[in-house]
Amino acid sequence: MAAVRRARGQRVKTDASEKGLESLIVRAMTGRTDLLVPPHTPTETSVPVAGGTGWLLGAPTHYDRGYAVDLVQLQGFLRATQPRIAEALDLDHDSPTRHKFLARLQGEISKRGTIDVLRDGVKHGPLHLDLFHGTPSPGNVAAAERHAGNRFSVTRQLRYSRDETQRSLDLALFLNGLPVATFELKNSLTKQTVADAIEQYKRDRDPREKLFELGRCLAHFAVDDQEVSFCAHLKGKASWFLPFNQGWNDGAGNPPNPEGLKTDFLWKRMLTPRGLTDILESYAQRVPEKNEKTGKTKPVQIWPRYHQLDVVRKLLADAGQRGAGKRYLIQRSAGSGKSNSIAWLAHQLIGLRKDGAAVFDSIVVITDRKILDQ
Repeated sequence: MAAVRRARGQRVKTDASEKGLESLIVRAMTGRTDLLVPPHTPTETSVPVAGGTGWLLGAPTHYDRGYAVDLVQLQGFLRATQPRIAEALDLDHDSPTRHKFLARLQGEISKRGTIDVLRDGVKHGPLHLDLFHGTPSPGNVAAAERHAGNRFSVTRQLRYSRDETQRSLDLALFLNGLPVATFELKNSLTKQTVADAIEQYKRDRDPREKLFELGRCLAHFAVDDQEVSFCAHLKGKASWFLPFNQGWNDGAGNPPNPEGLKTDFLWKRMLTPRGLTDILESYAQRVPEKNEKTGKTKPVQIWPRYHQLDVVRKLLADAGQRGAGKRYLIQRSAGSGKSNSIAWLAHQLIGLRKDGAAVFDSIVVITDRKILDQ
């Protein structure tokens, strides 16, 4: 379907289909919509060809459905950053050695979750593999080089299903070959909205698929040109989606965007490599939750909502610029995630520095909420 809109007095033809929105997002993230010809194959000496906001364009054929990894991006990352380990794992060949490692990696993610695996790596026999290099401290050249070796990639029309249906997702995001987020896209101009994307996740995305198990992806996004919602754990009809919107006029939704779609903040500002790294390092969590009635403990995955990220980042930026001694008032409604916002802020304030010195010597939280003790 095509729509016509006016831009500075001219009539411009715009693709208003889901594929059109998909292409728009991919172009903004990678600078292209089609794979390189000939294909760019990462090696220990090659430089990834990223564009847009810093993402590589992955190929759906590189995705291994059995192990739920992008083999080319994983191989490229390990060759570039840990060449001896990559050689020991025989990553170039479809061998028992490679399969044993991939089975180990898949098992560790199922047990610990992608967040922990990216943060702490994986032990495989005598080897220890780093699967992500975090934000370097200022002046640490070696750490900056390691961080630059990370490979953020986005893949279109990812065929994830291991059965004969070969179902596909509109978009999937990978970090060093490990899946971290999925997208279902809709466009209101085709009479479908974010609610239809949510329903598609609940109805058509089998939570028993490896890609959708708890802890493998950090978040699943339902997106249209007006609004964004996300779910941290797909559970079929019981999947719980929360809004990931900026808010508008003291209410829900997103403000008008004279530069493009109302939702392009998601891929232009929030899910840049830097933005995703910040979320992974300081916000995303997989924590145990105890049922007070049964006494049983189960893991729960947490992904921050937009307003939580926004308030914590604004407070950190202001305190980092102006120093200690200022007062702030943050007003939030019930159920908006104030406890997590306070915890994330306190954790990061203690490491805040201004002119090379710590801004705060200690952080004191005064509260009547037991949950913050956790």
